[in-house]
Amino acid sequence: MNNQRWLSQNFFLFFFTWGVYLQYWSGWLAEGKGLSVTEVSFIMGIGLVARAIATLFAFPFASKFLSNKKLIVILVVISFIITLFYIPANSFTSLLIITFIFSLFYPSLLPAIESGATALVQEGNVNYGKSRSYGSIGFVVAVLIISGIISYFGENVILWCMIISLLILLLVQLMPAPVTLLESPSIEDRTSAYSMRGLFKIKGFPLILFIVILLQGALASYYNYSYIYLQDLGVNPLYIGIILNIAVLFEIFYLSKAELMSHVRTSTLLLIAAIGSTLRWIIIWLFPNVWAFIFSQTLHSLAFAMAHFAFIQYITRTLPKQQLSNAQGIYSALAMSLSAALLTIWGGFLYKIQPGLSFLGMIIFTIPAILLILGTRNKYHY
Repeated sequence: MNNQRWLSQNFFLFFFTWGVYLQYWSGWLAEGKGLSVTEVSFIMGIGLVARAIATLFAFPFASKFLSNKKLIVILVVISFIITLFYIPANSFTSLLIITFIFSLFYPSLLPAIESGATALVQEGNVNYGKSRSYGSIGFVVAVLIISGIISYFGENVILWCMIISLLILLLVQLMPAPVTLLESPSIEDRTSAYSMRGLFKIKGFPLILFIVILLQGALASYYNYSYIYLQDLGVNPLYIGIILNIAVLFEIFYLSKAELMSHVRTSTLLLIAAIGSTLRWIIIWLFPNVWAFIFSQTLHSLAFAMAHFAFIQYITRTLPKQQLSNAQGIYSALAMSLSAALLTIWGGFLYKIQPGLSFLGMIIFTIPAILLILGTRNKYHY
């Protein structure tokens, strides 16, 4: 199969499931299982902690022994099986345990596919932004379809949508994969030079990582409370899906054109992302209405997409192939999981006080990111 097509296809299907998980899982736990917002925030926060543990330790370790293709297949199979255990679960304790276990495996698919992407990009025959935009398209399609289904059948159908989409992702793994992703790591790839500790010895990497931890963590309230927030504003579930898709449409546009900004400094991309993110949360807090939220969605192309592309661009150009899995694992663990876990709990606390505060509270990460970038960009020349 054509490498570009394989990557685009896997990004599309994974992010279809990711759209179900990120945008609707909190709503499903609250409406479908009858949990309170506090219970939902705790479960999702614990899930993010489990995700951080898995992607920080288990995923990089497994990547040293398994080919990228085999690792993806194993993760999809286990994720599908665990999801079935949600069917009979109804208590807070059972849902917490299942979510913790599920989060040890399913989210690791993201760094696994991203690692395959960066490896293919380094070979020079794949446009990352183009394929990654298909992931965003999959996210949009999922949100549109699921919102329509929910409007007719209710929140309980969310779980079944997740089960079916994971099954489709599993069946697609039976198709041929790029040769590079079938190669198992060699003994040399497991040496200390390519360990996690070795990664932090690369000049500039710890700084870039810390900045994206701040920026990606600041999306916690958006991912976990947007659906509930729009419900509180009285928006119909069908329209909620459309509103949430606005952010991803702008994300798709940016990623599809991201290669045009490949000459721009990493620090400049990160600075624009930090400013855009800060502005986004202030707008939602200042103007607690649907139209202000819709306008803030246009800034997602900066708050998420630009920050993500900046990091991928940096590691693809700077790191050896053997360190890509480590970099993706620690990025997913700390930037996409642990920092978000801390701010998810923080956001839930603020949401009880006043919904808009849940979003404004995210600037405790974005403002320090702005100051850090301005203070280091010339010194480290990134």
